[in-house]
Formats: sequence, structure tokens, C-alpha cells
Amino acid sequence: MALLKYESQVRPPLVAGDKDYHQVTEDIVRPIEARPSRLWWIGFLVSVALLLFGVYSVYREVVYGTGQWNLHKTIGWGWDITNFVWWVGIGHAGTLISAILLLFRQGWRTGVNRAAEAMTIFAVMCAGQFPIWHMGRVWMAFFVLPYPNTRGPLWVNFNSPLLWDVFAISTYFTVSLLFWYTGLIPDLATVRDRAKLKWRKYMYGLLSFGWTGSTKHWQRHESLSLVLAGLSTPLVLSVHTVVSFDFATSVIPGWHTTIFPPYFVAGAIFSGFAMVQTLLLVTRKVLSLEEYITLEHIEVMNKVIVLTGSIVGIAYLTELFVAWYGQNPYEMWAFMENRANPFSPYGWSYWLMMSCNVLSPQIFWFRKMRRNITVTFFMSVIVNVGMWFERFVIIVTSLYRDYLPSSWATYYTPTIWEIGFYLGTFGLFFTCYFLFSKFFPVIAIAEIKHILKRSGESYKENMAVVERKQPDEMYEETHAAHH
Repeated sequence: MALLKYESQVRPPLVAGDKDYHQVTEDIVRPIEARPSRLWWIGFLVSVALLLFGVYSVYREVVYGTGQWNLHKTIGWGWDITNFVWWVGIGHAGTLISAILLLFRQGWRTGVNRAAEAMTIFAVMCAGQFPIWHMGRVWMAFFVLPYPNTRGPLWVNFNSPLLWDVFAISTYFTVSLLFWYTGLIPDLATVRDRAKLKWRKYMYGLLSFGWTGSTKHWQRHESLSLVLAGLSTPLVLSVHTVVSFDFATSVIPGWHTTIFPPYFVAGAIFSGFAMVQTLLLVTRKVLSLEEYITLEHIEVMNKVIVLTGSIVGIAYLTELFVAWYGQNPYEMWAFMENRANPFSPYGWSYWLMMSCNVLSPQIFWFRKMRRNITVTFFMSVIVNVGMWFERFVIIVTSLYRDYLPSSWATYYTPTIWEIGFYLGTFGLFFTCYFLFSKFFPVIAIAEIKHILKRSGESYKENMAVVERKQPDEMYEETHAAHH
């Protein structure tokens, strides 16, 4: 019978240290109630400076036109649409962590979901800037909205993926914002109840919508969270699928392929998790949250990165195989000569993409590397550099040389104002994130408390002691306790 006995392995704790409910609240709310640190001010001011540079770059584009960017008749999409697709991809991990992992009851999401959801919202805000300002006459941006008007036959084209983008991304932003804010309400009430200054109590009271923590409030909160998770789950797959249709429905060599939807979704999750790692590794250090964002969280996210990175690598190889197997001379030229040839004008960008996205994440097959903070931070930056080059390779190299040699462009390089616009979106992203980390709980207090009893370190230690005991000993202790 001893051979039939199975003892389950006690999983590592998701909350380190011997924490109680009060200590959890103190640790997470401390950065909100304390004065900003010097590091916070330095980061915030650098972000604001980048944002102002971006605003000036956009100002020049509006006043002088898109001629301020190095776009022309052949390469009509350059850094602007590259950055748009990159930022949309960055925003994917938040919805996956908050929605899909909630439905699958994955406890490890509780330490990282709040910051990931905020990152999603800020990334989509950055992404939306590029197609809007790319229009040139931005004051006519409302033309993309299908509302009754007096413009006669001038109407949006519902068959165009560019219009689908408008609906997909606006829906994604709205649902993500509702999901993020719904989770914030109980924590905002906690901050409200602890506030000593009158204006803070009023502000957080207004934001928490009169939350009292009653059974009815919690029941409605849980129901709404599940409904929003159900709505968000298809968005994880649909949003970047629709973005991929911008390219896949065209006839440009290098774009006209059916592999783009799953390829784009996997790449979006890949880059999104990498950005979550970058932000959380800094956040846990600066705000002293190492006991809530543990090595277990970091390791699990690194597993997702190596999985999605491998899927992206398979997609790259599939593209090359299909180009060869299809024997379409234009497709073969686009992939074999224009991209994969290291001596072509943009060959360096293709192999940089392959190195960053396919080869470098394979280091996470080793557990020691998955749990190394320095390696993880470095790799998260490398992955996002590689994913930016993936979008650059798809867009620029396909437009650079297409069907007609007479329209082959000169070598495309961005102007200082294109670079400034891109840096400005970084400024917007990090300015929003710094303000979020100062005025809102970076970690979901209520959800951490929910898993504390079954995933806290003290509970795990007690369970380990219980599992080491023999069945006869357990029976005697239980029998004695009842008598």
C-alpha cells in the first residue's frame, strides 16, 4: 500500500514572508501615502521631457505636413505604422493576464495583473496616436466614424481592414479600461478609508463609487469581473488579428499571406509579456515589492515568453517555406533576396529580428536563467527591440521593393521628427505609468488577500510540515484533537 501513496508537491508561495491582511495593505499602499522618492522624480521628469519633445515633433508635422517625415510614394508607411503595430502588441499581455488567466483561475496573476492592465491602457493610448497624426489633416479624423452626415457619397469603406482597426482598437481600449477600473474600486476604497487629508479622502471616495465592502457589492463586483473577462477573451485574439489584416488582405509581396493572424497574436503576447517584465522588475525594486512580485511570477512569465517566442520562430520559418514552396517569383524575391539575404539593403534588420526573437529567448529553457533578475531584464529589452524590428521588416522591406523596379525606393531612413514622435510616445507611456504608480495601488490588494491563505509563505510552510507526517501520525493527532 505504501507504493500507492502519493504526496502532492507543495507549490512555492506567491506571497513571500509571514504576511497578514494588515501588512499587505501597509506594504502596497505605502508608496501612495509617502512622498515620491528621488528616483520617482527623476524618472517622471525624464518622461515629461520626452513627452514634450514628442509634442513638438507632432506640432511640426501638423503645421508643415507629413513631408516632415521621410515618407514618399513607395514607402508610404514607415516608422509611424511600425510603431503603431508595435504599441498595439505591447498592450496584449495585460488583457491576457487579467481576462484569460482569471477564467482559468491562475493564482499567480494577482501579483502582476494590475500593472499589466494599466500598461495595456497606456500602450493603446500611444498606439492610437500614430494613425491619427499620419492622416496629416488630423482635424478631419472624424471622417473615419460611420455616422449620418451630409457629405453625400463620401462614406467609410466597411470592407477595409483600416476601418476594422478603428472598431477593434476602440473596443479593446474601452473593455480594458472598464476591466482595469473595476478591479481598482475595492482598493481605492481602502486608500479612501486610510486617507488623512480631506482632499485625498474626497478624491478617492469619488473614485471608489461609494464602495462599502458589503456582500452585495462583492457579489456584483465578482459578476462584473467575470462578464468583462468573457468579453475580453475574444479581444485578445481578435484585435491583433484585425491589425494583421491591414497587411494580409493586400497584394504586396511579403504581406499577402494567411499566416499573419496567429503569427501577429503570438508576437503580440510575446512582446507584451516582455514589456510587463521590464516594468515589473523596475517597479518591484523601486517600490520594495519583492515579496509580492516574486521569482515565481518572473519564472512563469519567462515560460510564456519562451513559448510564444518559439511560436514566432516557427512562423518565420513557415514564411520562408511557403515562399519557396509556392514558387511565386515575387514572394520568393521578397523573402529570399529582400529579407533573408544578409547583403541586401535591409538584410541586417531581418537577421537582427531573428536573433532577438528566436535565438535569444531560448536561454529561458534553463531554470537558472528564468529566475535570474539581471538576465530577465536584459532579455525583456532585447525581445522588444526584436519585435520592433519584426514590424519594421514586415512594413518597410515589403514596400521598399515590390513588383516594379521603376518604383523601387531609395534607402529609407527616418527623420528626427519621426524619431521624436516615437520617443514622445515613450514619454506619454511612462508619464502615465509613473502617475499611476504614485496615485493607485500597483498590486491588487483585494486579490492578494484572496490568495494569501492558500498561497502565502506561512501557509505553505504549514502544509509542508503536514505533508511530511505519516498517515498514522496524522490520524492520531486528528483523533486526539476531536476528543
